[in-house]
Amino acid sequence: MEQLAQWDTELFVWLNGLGVEGLDGFWLTVTHITNWIPLYVLFFILFLKALSQKQALISILFTIFSLFIALGLTAVVKNTVERLRPNNTSGLQGLIRVLDTPLDYSFWSGHAAVSFAITIFVVFVLRSWSKWIYLIFIWPLLFTLSRVFVGVHYPIDLIVGAIVGIGIGFGFYKLYSKFIQ
Repeated sequence: MEQLAQWDTELFVWLNGLGVEGLDGFWLTVTHITNWIPLYVLFFILFLKALSQKQALISILFTIFSLFIALGLTAVVKNTVERLRPNNTSGLQGLIRVLDTPLDYSFWSGHAAVSFAITIFVVFVLRSWSKWIYLIFIWPLLFTLSRVFVGVHYPIDLIVGAIVGIGIGFGFYKLYSKFIQ
């Protein structure tokens, strides 16, 4: 485990070092959840356009439920594991670029879990409606990657968060499919 943690830290330092000052504003914008509210609204509009009113309402509710389950599970795990974020790790001060300074714990990334959970659910619900729906995977990829460039998550945090989010999104889609039938 120590070797894995060392590789994770080394990969984080290297990736974080790829950050370019000219893109700091972009990454700070991308990383803040509130800036993505218009995308959530777009998902809800797409549900209303592509599905019956009843299915759209159920899809919206399942999207919201998946968000809260991902956030809740993340909070429980973060407070159980208590892994310090890179920006709060004294040994990394001066080695990394820090653009954001959250004080809670690092493992696993809530940004990754939430964005992948919602994306997986939305894609599965709308994939027969539009082949272009797969483009929304750009969102969780940018959202998750931003966490390295702002200096607050190790790669393992992001990978595990994404895996958890994919599981949650797929699980909610399965529940949704049974509920709709």
